Amino acid sequence: MQGVRTMEGYRARKLLLALTAAGGLLLTACGGGAGSGEGSRATDHDGYAPGPPAPAHGDEHGTAEQDDRREDSGRRENPDHLSTFALDVDTASYDYTRRTLADGRLPAPSTVRPEEFVNSFRQDYERPGGDGFSVTVDGARTGDEDWSLVRVGLATRSAERTGERLPAALTFVIDVSGSMSEPGRLDLAQESLSVMTDRLRDDDSVAIVTFSDEAETVLPMTRLDGNRDEIQDVISDLATQDSTNLGAGVETGYETAVEGLREGATNRVVLVSDALANTGDTDADTILERIAGERREHGITLFGVGVGSDYGDALMERLADRGDGHTVYVSGPDEAHEVFCEELPRNIDLTARDAKAQVSFDPRTVAEFRLVGYDNRRVADDDFRDDRVDGGEVGPGHTVTALYAVRTEPGAEGLLATATVRWLDPGTRDPHEESGDLETDALHGSLRAAPTRFQVTAVAAYFADALRSADDRYHRLPGAPAGFTELAARARALARTTEDGAVRALATAIEQADRRRD
Repeated sequence: MQGVRTMEGYRARKLLLALTAAGGLLLTACGGGAGSGEGSRATDHDGYAPGPPAPAHGDEHGTAEQDDRREDSGRRENPDHLSTFALDVDTASYDYTRRTLADGRLPAPSTVRPEEFVNSFRQDYERPGGDGFSVTVDGARTGDEDWSLVRVGLATRSAERTGERLPAALTFVIDVSGSMSEPGRLDLAQESLSVMTDRLRDDDSVAIVTFSDEAETVLPMTRLDGNRDEIQDVISDLATQDSTNLGAGVETGYETAVEGLREGATNRVVLVSDALANTGDTDADTILERIAGERREHGITLFGVGVGSDYGDALMERLADRGDGHTVYVSGPDEAHEVFCEELPRNIDLTARDAKAQVSFDPRTVAEFRLVGYDNRRVADDDFRDDRVDGGEVGPGHTVTALYAVRTEPGAEGLLATATVRWLDPGTRDPHEESGDLETDALHGSLRAAPTRFQVTAVAAYFADALRSADDRYHRLPGAPAGFTELAARARALARTTEDGAVRALATAIEQADRRRD
């Protein structure tokens, strides 16, 4: 399989490193030095090296972007047994795929991001008692030679009731360009914002920015207490105009958020758009660079809400990833109600900033592996504990799942993988870590013997992989069904077992894809 990380290179380098280390010890002795040198890394008796050591606490304070890293930093080559990525709780790709299939079209392979399919479904991971993460690592053999699927599950604490959270200062940036006149776009946003306004607390604040050819602040930051009618009037007066200057909208939105910044509150920009930018700045990096100072200095996160049958998926995803936030996609009233009236008010708080995960596969038991998805979220292995490097932002009530295809050595026994999540406290920016292990004897004998929610994860990943198979860069995962028909049957069986409407919707989407492929 293309994109698979193999262990042979690691073993060859291990011998070379051992010889180099021996020479280094002789040089150290000749120089009169004693003890362990600065920067040395511990290994076990077989030479298996754990991940890089955590830097001293005093070094964990930078906020520079990943692109600012020095090229001459002297980092070693990434070892083949590590996989590192920034956490991602986006779900827009899956929801937009469902909309596309319902409209009778197959999605473009480039819009299919498997991690967003996998993260669209409820998981049963144990949750931590306080802030931070729990780590669950499990797996199942696929029956395809020595291949298994390994699931890394991360969970934050349960979402608190809205009355227990910090106050919110939300700046809504609403696209009122001509394309938003299509039913299910601006009208859906207005209805949802109106209901959400009634749900927010009196100590919350709202600002509204609109954009078409130009951007305008139609409501400065305003507390809900005593002002709900005024806010509702502004929402009801929104009307579509001309072109889509998304860059101006984002820039004005952040300016408005900074002007109305509330200390001791969660400050967030909520962008509602079809992301079909056609005037002004249309590149995500250019747009974000113009507001980089506000974003970094004030910690304002971006929550992207995509709408419309034609949707600029790539632009919205890039904005959210680089804007320290995440994206969702809504196509109907039920989804809009869930996003605006339940998810956003409930999960305004952040429990983790710049969260990254690193999975270390033991080369004594693992021959090769491949991370499913997270193509745009990969992080250099040596940057795992560099807290200047951007990660993902995660709130309460979230789960993050990463799925790996793993080929074990024949007959191998022992440790298979260790997964570690690292994050910064949103307030103090102190770093924290949590880890979990998986042994080979803990692998389930087959996918059907695995927990139900593990099976749902596998079906979602298989579905995404099949939709991307039109692109030669992607290959079928081990244990994948022969086609959409068999995959839909698995999803239907799981829907009956779980009695979960989301799994029924997954089965429907797979059946629609099956019809479109015929």
